[in-house]
Amino acid sequence: MTSCWMLLAASYLLGAGTAATQDPVAVDLQLVLAVDVSYSIELDELRLQRAGYVEAFLRPEIIRAVRTGPLGRIAVTYVEWGGKAIQVLPWTLIEDPESAAHFAEALRRQPIRRISFTSISNVLAFARRLIRTSPYRAGRRVIDVSGDGPNNAGVPAPVARNNTVAQGIVIDGLAIMLRSTPDSASIPDLDAYYKECVIGGEGAFVMKVSEASQFSAAILAKLTAEISGLKVSDMRQHRPGLKPAEYAQSYNCFIGEELQERSIGR
Repeated sequence: MTSCWMLLAASYLLGAGTAATQDPVAVDLQLVLAVDVSYSIELDELRLQRAGYVEAFLRPEIIRAVRTGPLGRIAVTYVEWGGKAIQVLPWTLIEDPESAAHFAEALRRQPIRRISFTSISNVLAFARRLIRTSPYRAGRRVIDVSGDGPNNAGVPAPVARNNTVAQGIVIDGLAIMLRSTPDSASIPDLDAYYKECVIGGEGAFVMKVSEASQFSAAILAKLTAEISGLKVSDMRQHRPGLKPAEYAQSYNCFIGEELQERSIGR
């Protein structure tokens, strides 16, 4: 009799667990952190970038930003990308210092990896899928893309950008511009490329990092703006690195693919 009761109880618990997974948890924001780990980024820069995100989630500014939302909680996932994308940390609920610290520690423990090529279009498609299949639902959905070069694999970045924005998802950017002399796969005006060809959606913005010492401050400012939902115009007076999303039809959004074709044709 006891074993039968235990089976029934287990069955009920399993059923309840299944039902729970079918009902998405409401949050203020679904945020995909898409971080470039392509071979054009030096190992010390990869470590600085990772440390910047770890440190940011330990800062009280993040929790203050989270608590400005009506629900006071957000869902975050961390993705690393190059020619392909990998979900490094699963969707995680951030609602207090403890959950933020847990996310930071889990990220700190992850190994540093590198991935060939640079496909912004692929990581946007990957991030869209993560948002669509997430166990969380939010009125605001943001993909935060950082990178040090233009798209050179997959479909052109503007195509993926337009498809993403059409689904009501905002794309913000962090242009990493640490090289004084661009190599064959990089461009000197990456911030302009991100502004014209990558970011999009209401309130989208791009930030620029031109010195390694700027990583932590830029990442914290970017996350605070995204989580709080503040308009870029409200942040710019305190964070001059923030730029509004403006588009110029004359910019060549195929520059990355052209550079790749030239290198193959040598």
